[in-house]
Amino acid sequence: MDKITKSEFKENVTDYLKVLYRREVSEATQQQLFQAVSYAVKDIVVDQWMATHKAYEKQDVKTVYYLSMEFLMGRALGNMIINLSANKMIKEAIAELGLDLNSIEDQEPDPALGNGGLGRLAACFLDSLSTLGYPAYGCGIRYKYGMFKQRIKDGYQLEVPDDWLKDGYPFEIKRSEYAVEVKFGGYVAIRKDANGKDRFIQENYQSVMAVPYDLPIVGYNNNIVNTLRIWDAEAIDTFNLDSFDKGDYQKAVEQQNLARTICEVLYPNDNHYAGKELRLKQQYFFVSASVQRAVSKYMEKHNDIRKLHEKVAFQLNDTHPTVAVAELMRILMDCYDLEWNEAWEVTTKTCAYTNHTIMSEALEKWPIELFSRLLPRIYQIIEEINRRFIIEIQNTYPGDYHKIEKMAIIYDGQVKMAHLAIVGGYSVNGVARLHTEILKKQELKDFYQHFPTKFNNKTNGITQRRFLLHGNPLLADWVTSKIGNEWITDLSHINELAIYADDEKCQKEFMNIKYQNKVRLAQYIQEHNGVTINPRSIFDVQVKRLHEYKRQLLNILHVMHLYNQLKRNPGMEFYPRTFIFGAKASAGYRRAKAIIKLINSVANVINNDTSIQNKIKVVFIEDYKVSNAELIFSAADVSEQISTASKEASGTGNMKFMLNGALTIGTMDGANVEIVEEVGEENAFIFGLSSDEVIQFEQNGGYNPKEIFNIDQDIRAVLTQLINGFYSPENPELFRELYNSLLENNGGERADQYFILKDFRSYEEAQKKVGAYYQDEKAWAKSAILNTAKSGKFSSDRTIEEYATELWNLNKVKVEL
Repeated sequence: MDKITKSEFKENVTDYLKVLYRREVSEATQQQLFQAVSYAVKDIVVDQWMATHKAYEKQDVKTVYYLSMEFLMGRALGNMIINLSANKMIKEAIAELGLDLNSIEDQEPDPALGNGGLGRLAACFLDSLSTLGYPAYGCGIRYKYGMFKQRIKDGYQLEVPDDWLKDGYPFEIKRSEYAVEVKFGGYVAIRKDANGKDRFIQENYQSVMAVPYDLPIVGYNNNIVNTLRIWDAEAIDTFNLDSFDKGDYQKAVEQQNLARTICEVLYPNDNHYAGKELRLKQQYFFVSASVQRAVSKYMEKHNDIRKLHEKVAFQLNDTHPTVAVAELMRILMDCYDLEWNEAWEVTTKTCAYTNHTIMSEALEKWPIELFSRLLPRIYQIIEEINRRFIIEIQNTYPGDYHKIEKMAIIYDGQVKMAHLAIVGGYSVNGVARLHTEILKKQELKDFYQHFPTKFNNKTNGITQRRFLLHGNPLLADWVTSKIGNEWITDLSHINELAIYADDEKCQKEFMNIKYQNKVRLAQYIQEHNGVTINPRSIFDVQVKRLHEYKRQLLNILHVMHLYNQLKRNPGMEFYPRTFIFGAKASAGYRRAKAIIKLINSVANVINNDTSIQNKIKVVFIEDYKVSNAELIFSAADVSEQISTASKEASGTGNMKFMLNGALTIGTMDGANVEIVEEVGEENAFIFGLSSDEVIQFEQNGGYNPKEIFNIDQDIRAVLTQLINGFYSPENPELFRELYNSLLENNGGERADQYFILKDFRSYEEAQKKVGAYYQDEKAWAKSAILNTAKSGKFSSDRTIEEYATELWNLNKVKVEL
């Protein structure tokens, strides 16, 4: 870091208060102090940011553009201060101004640019790219309101706008000079140019200006600052005065409204047509802007567009940015006059695809009618890619029409984006070893047979700098005191902790840190939920997006079962347990929202029942996000990773819990398989069907959950409570849909399609082991320390090193100031 003294930093803070707010420190609000401190920190960052980009230009580096609909960044201020290695100086400077850094950090909104694991992974990757010194841009959308802020009212999820930009965001820089036009609709006219060549021209279209805002991504202690570029949409003619003067007020602001809707919210509810159309608009909007800008940036320094792939890689984070394949083709042919084959060669050497889901319904497909109307030129190009690919399939598998049905990009009235990504790129990767194998053998089997060399695995990772160094300072200091600080940039060093796992003094220290973190979370819960919890109880935690395959329903049904047991037998041996949930359900996902209501209804009954002497408490943490996640991971004893085997591609919450010394209770799914391999099955609680068993059942049409319901009276009692008003006396039918989903086939949906009842008893057994094992304090402490010690593999630094060397062919850059 370019050294800045404490007094200079203090002066910068007071200057910003004066310039921005005409205030002195003693008069400023907390929000004003946050802004002033942030601008003072940004001053330090900007010098490094400029130096980084000068170094990149001088060395003419290859750059990866990581295209993602989501970046769940978390608060930037604290993370930046840590990565600048300026923590001590800034803390002291702020204390000398009579302020508290923690309170100032709490003023920062979480940037509402993401939703779940996909977006958080993208954020971890950016942190690792900067820390490792690899040239990169993250490219996404500057959502004005994000997905939503979650409020819980009477146990129901309410979605309210997350207006994270209302006070301005001090770390972003608007870059109007790089704005580009993005076109929608109209039709494609073919005109001959002077040389008699066909020109494809989009006419009668609507368009918006994509304007980039750049956010700095600071590497750890290395002067490197990469860029997260998020695109905002602005109208090309912001206001039509002529229409306004004629009294047509609607028409006067038409263009502004088109622009505004594109960036208003993340993942608009796409269960209706307008939502689907808007989502496709969003995808094309940020992809077109990013690809246009990347190509122009390349052409500023190079004259041969045919060599684009030598300096540019586009990584498509899931299917959302797949339209990049066709957009790059469009630019190469329509703007740079390449012939089809030349353009195709460049495109297929530039684009790479990460698959994040095994579930076929999540692989995006667009109705032809919508796609061709909204993106007429792009649709033409995809049609031609498809035509040529079908010829290739026919030549390779003569007479096998099933292959066309399974592999065509356009089929059955739909444009299949995953197929386009595979055909149009040079790499397809899964995100955990098991997931990649399932892709190869099941979901994408035909593509794997056809393109075996394209498929590879890159097991996900997380950044230890946010989830240990920043999120759990007590444990981070303890780890450093034992093994030094190399783990901060190379997590494989954390394995050196393993020798302390049997040391009784270290066990006590480790569990004392865990206890203090539990007290911290208990205070947060008291403040936000008004529920008093016992920090000596087992903190059993499931926090993640709410989806049926993640099986929050299994967890809460088991809690209901435990409660029934305690009511029947108050004296039974039972170690106190606090079940903590946190999850957002997509606004249009009715059943997921019913599960949230159920969790809160169960909490309401159990937490107010004095007869069970606080042996169980249930807490639903509102508005789960990165900033409260840091408190949760560091306090957890038990990490719930209980997805139906074969459904979770990887998971990254499992890695954050492990790093913070929680023991996993889980199925052999996603990255759990690799976690158990590292830490040993004796330091985790594994239950349930295997992925092969689940796949086998699915191929045979499922199983009959009614048999379990009829034979097992405990399960029957729990399910009956869903429909007899036990948890919803005001409306006994409230949870009928959940009950039916477990027992009845419904249209194309099988009863209990996520095998909740099938795995229930196995899960219950694993939970009994948790309770018994926790009472052996030394054994538990040893396992907890080993979980932290064996988490080295799961750093996003390791993942990015693999992407950079095996897929992107990037070189590291050093920046001297």
